Amino acid sequence: MESYTVLAEFYDQLTTDVPYFQWADYLEKQFARHKSPVHSIVELGCGTGTLAAILASRGYQVTAVDLSPDMLSVAADKCEGLDVQLVCQDMSRLALPMQADAVICCLDSLNYVIRPAHVQRTFQRVFRALKPGGLFLFDVKTPCALEGADGQVYIDENEDVYCVWRGEYDARRRICCYGIDLFALQADGNWWRDGEYHEEYAYTMEELTAWLGSAGFTRVKQYGNLRLSPPKENEERVFFTARKE
Repeated sequence: MESYTVLAEFYDQLTTDVPYFQWADYLEKQFARHKSPVHSIVELGCGTGTLAAILASRGYQVTAVDLSPDMLSVAADKCEGLDVQLVCQDMSRLALPMQADAVICCLDSLNYVIRPAHVQRTFQRVFRALKPGGLFLFDVKTPCALEGADGQVYIDENEDVYCVWRGEYDARRRICCYGIDLFALQADGNWWRDGEYHEEYAYTMEELTAWLGSAGFTRVKQYGNLRLSPPKENEERVFFTARKE
């Protein structure tokens, strides 16, 4: 069962609590700290395009990349009339015709790449996709966060949609598995049911730092969740910035 297929249609209804404008503000703060100006952005794992649309409305040229055609279909409607190019690609096989000033990957999209070799290849592809002096900025859920999801049940709902996430952490595989049941109210008053299965890999900060260096990045820094200060102990989300010299 693939991720973000049946869920795509309802994703925006179920994520109204995600502070996308706050995320965009944070990205711009990081851009401002960067030595080189940022005009063109590649967003990996763009989903339904909310963040891409916000950034484009603020004057950035955005290339929004996602593996899910269903999510990109929603993004196409949202980004209509904006300077956003949508690309359906696996981020570990990223290949774009033009280099960008910055590449971003937000909302733990990188954790969905569950093979370490593919993350390493993603970093190599991102390095190629950046202009000299370019910035790579991404976040990940930490092992602490994914281990803590074991046995947890999460519910997203509104009047027409009910979604249940059940987390299970496999310590041997270092993967958090989410079984998702989705219920949607139909026009005839009956409820339709479907589901998905998601996996996220628990990468350590040390692994990611080493792989960024191996890909050619320098000035690798870590930050706490939507902060400009270093991560605290047991932080559940960590942001990385890295530079292509």
